Amino acid sequence: MTRVGVFGANGRVGKLIIDDLKATDNISLSSVFVRNSLNFSIDPSVMVSTDIGTFLNGCDIVIDFSLPEACESLLEAALKTPKPLVIGTTGLSVHQLNLLKQASESMPILYATNMSLGVALLNKLVYQAAAALEGFDIEIVEMHHKHKKDAPSGTALTLGESAASGRGLDLDAVRISGRDGNIGERTKDEIAVMALRGGDIVGRHTVGFYNEGEFIELNHTATSRNTFSKGAIRAASWLVNKEPGLYSISDCLEL
Repeated sequence: MTRVGVFGANGRVGKLIIDDLKATDNISLSSVFVRNSLNFSIDPSVMVSTDIGTFLNGCDIVIDFSLPEACESLLEAALKTPKPLVIGTTGLSVHQLNLLKQASESMPILYATNMSLGVALLNKLVYQAAAALEGFDIEIVEMHHKHKKDAPSGTALTLGESAASGRGLDLDAVRISGRDGNIGERTKDEIAVMALRGGDIVGRHTVGFYNEGEFIELNHTATSRNTFSKGAIRAASWLVNKEPGLYSISDCLEL
């Protein structure tokens, strides 16, 4: 039985992971980490800790859906107590991503900005379409609930990276995330990644390829956050016995 520790248990996805683990075979919840206190009841057999080291010692693998600063603390602690990590926290800084890569030299880490099967496949399709549809303009629009703090979403940026890679481009060099005023015509290589926020939208991503006379749009809509929690649990079951290294959700799903 694989013992899972949930980091970010008070969050929306963290709570769902805890619930979904109850209905999953050969994997169970053993510990949760909270900064102050847990804001809901939990099985008394599960260890609740405010100390990351104690939390890590109480599980075989960690699933993290927290905030960038919290994820950074987890990675720093894991360097002292290596543990397989499934990280779904988005909005990581360059320093935090470098820390993640450093930690993956000592432990297996699966990092994904989106844990769904559909988005993993969408990234592959976006890469193929970007490579095949030479001359088509690429525009990406993402929609999320009004409480989401980072923009554009990590998923949208990953889709942008897939599109840029298909064109042999560096996303940072061609990405724009807003248009306002008399800015002139759209440049040939730019890839727009736009964010919309409102209501309780779980997540919708559209990647469009636009040409004169025709266009193609690839869409993914998440209708439940359980898509992410169940995907993370599947990733944890796959990762727990892997060698140190940095893995993606595509590796897990063999796409």
